[in-house]
Amino acid sequence: MDNFPVFIDLVENWAWIGWLVLIALFLVIEMLTLDFTFLMLSFGSTVGLVTDLVGLPVWAQAIIAAVAAAAFILFLRPPLLRRLRRGEDPTKSNVDALLDLRGIALQDVTQISGQVKLSNGDTWTARSGSVVAIPQGSPVAITAINGATAIVRPVND
Repeated sequence: MDNFPVFIDLVENWAWIGWLVLIALFLVIEMLTLDFTFLMLSFGSTVGLVTDLVGLPVWAQAIIAAVAAAAFILFLRPPLLRRLRRGEDPTKSNVDALLDLRGIALQDVTQISGQVKLSNGDTWTARSGSVVAIPQGSPVAITAINGATAIVRPVND
């Protein structure tokens, strides 16, 4: 128990190193995740470092840093994410672009086999998404992609 006050003094005197380590750790994690959460935590740790340099006790530093990090996550992160995603192309691509795409059955489509020609000109192997077979020449729509096979349903337009 005699060493406890010495430990408290050690933590109080060297807390700034802990804040620097947290800032660096959060920045490295942010570089790997790129979702701004750990950037906000590093900002909160920076506030904790500033409170240490002002001379507040460690318990107050931790509380202020936690409140600052929460405020950054709640109020700064959402507009940053919106601004980052503002220029994204809203056009669907890859598998998402194929979902609900229409086509014609080139062969009878069953749960085991079939072939369809899509409206974009692609020809796909296909399977029926239900137990009902889709006859050749029937209009179909893609409901899912399973590997290189389109799962289709009949369309009754």
